[in-house]
Amino acid sequence: MTGRVVLVATPIGNLTDITLRALEALRLADRIYAEDTRHSQGLFNAHGIATAGRLRSLHAHNERERCAEIVRLAAGGALIAYVSDAGTPGISDPGAELVRACISADVPVEMLPGANAVLPALVLSGLPTDAFTFHGFLERKGPARSGQLEMIRVSLVTSVLYESPRRIAATLQELGEACGLHRPAAVVRELTKMFEQVRRATIGELLASIGDQEIPQRGECVLVVGPTTASAQSSPDAGRIALDIDDLLASGMRTRDIADSLSAQYAIPKRDVYEMAVLRSKLRPKRR
Repeated sequence: MTGRVVLVATPIGNLTDITLRALEALRLADRIYAEDTRHSQGLFNAHGIATAGRLRSLHAHNERERCAEIVRLAAGGALIAYVSDAGTPGISDPGAELVRACISADVPVEMLPGANAVLPALVLSGLPTDAFTFHGFLERKGPARSGQLEMIRVSLVTSVLYESPRRIAATLQELGEACGLHRPAAVVRELTKMFEQVRRATIGELLASIGDQEIPQRGECVLVVGPTTASAQSSPDAGRIALDIDDLLASGMRTRDIADSLSAQYAIPKRDVYEMAVLRSKLRPKRR
């Protein structure tokens, strides 16, 4: 057969979640490239795949030079396999640049389907699955992040995103400010692993569960946010309300008084303002 590049989806937790076709490709490959060779070696060992002399790295810091090397080898007739740390290469992992390099050089490239966290989390969330938007990891800060949050706020379809366990509380807080604390959502943790957890609730309730440690801030996390409604799209800007709450908290006003004042000002339920005020009060820096 002519040389080609095969991207191989690998398990996201349970090492048996790999296809027979994927195992065959890894066994037959002239060379295997992996995002983290030490991490992937555990998978290869579990399935009896010998890698001596065949294993190389391809990660975010060397992807460009490795792509040129892989294209040259495949053009010369070699069968090349690539795996990222877990899941489907190219989805919030290296791999997309390799595909583009193969296409540009007219080198055959294949994608072997397999494990990925997006679809299981979407289905398990219980939120609408007929259409959805995948955001990957949100930008850390700045206008790009604000734009992503605004997209989720006005989205008429379900939104799915990845998040670090260390940042999940802060991201849920921002989602609550953007979308409202009563927007339905789900946190899906540790998919396919021993401590898999699916928590379905509103954004506000999920924040409370993190505060109560019902949702541990560890493990791989997927956030799923339900679509907006026409009434939510026309509601007042939650970011503006959050700023007003911060100003009133700084002035020393009690959360219940803040709820009374802003619910009348913005014509929204007092309970919504009160819950947001309580959460923002907890996030304020402690006085020394």
